[in-house]
Amino acid sequence: MRALIRKRLEGTRPQDPKIVQRPGWGDIPDAFMDRLPKPLIPAAVLLPLVERADDLHILLTQRAEHLKHHAGQISFPGGRVEIGDNNPSETALRETAEEVGVPADRVEVVGYLDNYFTITGYSVTPVVGFFDNTISLRLDSAEVEDAFEVPLSHLFEPANHHKKQKEIFGQRIPYYEIPWQDRIIWGATASMIVCFYKAILGADNE
Repeated sequence: MRALIRKRLEGTRPQDPKIVQRPGWGDIPDAFMDRLPKPLIPAAVLLPLVERADDLHILLTQRAEHLKHHAGQISFPGGRVEIGDNNPSETALRETAEEVGVPADRVEVVGYLDNYFTITGYSVTPVVGFFDNTISLRLDSAEVEDAFEVPLSHLFEPANHHKKQKEIFGQRIPYYEIPWQDRIIWGATASMIVCFYKAILGADNE
């Protein structure tokens, strides 16, 4: 799987932040788009892949409960692009070092997924990278409550991609949930995982 991921993402580059997608939505209603901040705020996340004996795993974080936005939600390490970040990769690696203590020089970036926009007004560039499974995490308790790994085989199983609907800004909007043990991965994080699955395995839109 590691070799396949390298092959599928070879030559990918970060997109312009104005270019965004959202899997499962189809045409996005103008009434919904009109409610989003303009312009969208550039951001980046790392999809951190860890090689274990049984499988590749993705590292996910659970955000601290006291945070103003997305408290307690499951997410990838990442955040908004800041002054001094030369590209989305630098943003994702900087945030990963800050949030979970994985140094930038220990992550091998292998490619990028299509930008993804969030209802909070961000255009997110997902950066895919591998890091050494011997690294000990150091969580920033100000931002991260917990960190855990999920086998890629579980995340890449279409039967685990549960499509739901939620009313947002008066529009019925579909989103994904992916259950894992006693947790539910949902929203932007689950959708980016589905994007990753489709990019690597070449699956048609579900």
